Amino acid sequence: MPTLTYPHWRDVPATAWRWPNFSAAEIACRGTGAIKINTEAMDKLQALRDRLGKPLIIRSAYRSPEHNRAVGGAPASKHMQGTAFDIAMANHDPVAFEAAARAVGFLGFGYYPRSGFMHIDLGPARSWGNPFPARPVPFASELPPAREVLSDSRTLRGGGAAGAATIGAAGVEVLQDVLAETQSTIQPLVPYLDTLRWVLIAIALIGIAVTIHARLDDWKRGQR
Repeated sequence: MPTLTYPHWRDVPATAWRWPNFSAAEIACRGTGAIKINTEAMDKLQALRDRLGKPLIIRSAYRSPEHNRAVGGAPASKHMQGTAFDIAMANHDPVAFEAAARAVGFLGFGYYPRSGFMHIDLGPARSWGNPFPARPVPFASELPPAREVLSDSRTLRGGGAAGAATIGAAGVEVLQDVLAETQSTIQPLVPYLDTLRWVLIAIALIGIAVTIHARLDDWKRGQR
């Protein structure tokens, strides 16, 4: 069980760190900055991260003896050996997390539902504390956000209709002003253009309403 010890996590050579989802600062002692790297424990921690497919928020990993005393840790805490981790359950289902941790080889489990974390270590096999209560609603499966095809996008259609109708209404208004200054033979067309302008304004308002509705509907369905 190879163990590497450094006076501070900044002293860890880049070549000695092979766990891509964690940093030396996360594993180091919170009180002194010192670090003890148990490679077996770190390999299992990385395997757990890979198995779960989501971040592990580390509350505590290695503790120096003085820091362990300061926080009231057990006299023979596995944290001082670098073989224990306290992981927040904020983004995990505790039942699924524990099953995955056991599957990759962790043997010791401590439950701290009031503080929101679970202790895991390399053993011996044991457990303590009150298990986390069952969640009333399980975690939803994580799916990539759906995107509409542009040619079928309600948002694009609504926005396009609103834009085209707005430009058309502005053009009609300009044309109306021009015709109003022309000869009297063209002036009878002006009232009809006024009606057309209002029709285009109505289309623009409908397009805006469609765009807003599509945005709200997409947001409700989690597609944005």
